[in-house]
Amino acid sequence: MTRRPFFWLMLAAASVIFLYPFVWLVVASLKPRSYTFSDPFVPWPDPFAPESYAAVWEAAPMLAWLVNTVLVGLAAAVTVTLSSAFVAFGFAYFRFPGRNVIFASVLGTMMLPAAVTLVPTYLIWHAAGLTGTQVPLWAGNLFGSAFYIFLLRQFLLGVPRYVFEAARVDGASYLDLFWRIALPLAKPALIIAFVFELKASWFDLMKPLIYLQDPALFTLPRGLKAIVDQFYQGGDPKWELVLAASVITTLPLIVVFFAGQRYFVQGVATTGHR
Repeated sequence: MTRRPFFWLMLAAASVIFLYPFVWLVVASLKPRSYTFSDPFVPWPDPFAPESYAAVWEAAPMLAWLVNTVLVGLAAAVTVTLSSAFVAFGFAYFRFPGRNVIFASVLGTMMLPAAVTLVPTYLIWHAAGLTGTQVPLWAGNLFGSAFYIFLLRQFLLGVPRYVFEAARVDGASYLDLFWRIALPLAKPALIIAFVFELKASWFDLMKPLIYLQDPALFTLPRGLKAIVDQFYQGGDPKWELVLAASVITTLPLIVVFFAGQRYFVQGVATTGHR
């Protein structure tokens, strides 16, 4: 019992450290330009000037960028979750020679830095005539992700095998095992994979920077980069607008996290025990 207040104190201190950058971002976005970087430790805007949020919607097509980000993020999250779950089910259910070697090879792809495959991947999309479109931002997820395959496989290994065998006795096909048993039981792990990939796609700047040239197709991170470049080229860095756009970019993911927090915690607690 004597340790509990100490842990609470440590948790509160860690929460303050992690929350401070976002609190500063929100507070600074609500200040006039001349006060943006003043009093960084004051947790309220003084003076209060919320006009930046209206100005940023007028300065850039934020709504179009938000819609693009949502569509690309959902496409990336759905495709990688389903494709990774399909592969993970194969590794978890089937017993075949070389299974562990193949699985280790899949995990080994995580050791490759993204820069190694950057140019070959671009050449593939260029040869397919899809550069300049949003397809390269999400279509690569159709082939799964080594991390999510590992995560989902570990979860499915915890499902008793007799559950699948009983369904097989009743005449279920392998596809039925996947859709009717594996996916419903792996719901917490699927939500983890979905949220992780949605977050990764939502804040991804590298791919939109490489593949997108049309401002109408920009995602929020790419649009935010365009706003920063525009202000710097004009010699007038309007940081209050950049900070307001950053808050607009961040808030939807905070809502998504809290909406799926129950499944997120449940999935983390029940994954990786085997």
